[in-house]
Amino acid sequence: MADIIVTTGTDIPGKKIIQILGVAKGNTVRARNIGRDIGAGLKNIVGGEVKTYTEMTQNSRDEAYNRMVNEAINLKADAIIGVRFTTSMVMAGASEMLAYGTAVKISK
Repeated sequence: MADIIVTTGTDIPGKKIIQILGVAKGNTVRARNIGRDIGAGLKNIVGGEVKTYTEMTQNSRDEAYNRMVNEAINLKADAIIGVRFTTSMVMAGASEMLAYGTAVKISK
């Protein structure tokens, strides 16, 4: 994979943004399963972290991030600025994870 700078900031120290290429985005939709729901229900009674959901969320975030970076690379970007993550429920039991930012060219 090509080296690309990814930041939540709107600038890159020591670099000048010379061109905005557009929004780079990546998403994934994941659904819960009955096994996780049973475990989560039990954890809800005793309290604590629901590790299967934590893992599912992390995997979703990683997949959305990688897809965003790949889209920026396809745009021939040097960097992605203003990166954000958002999630939304698509249907009962399924959520979307979206990563997005502005793909830019920077001075070398």
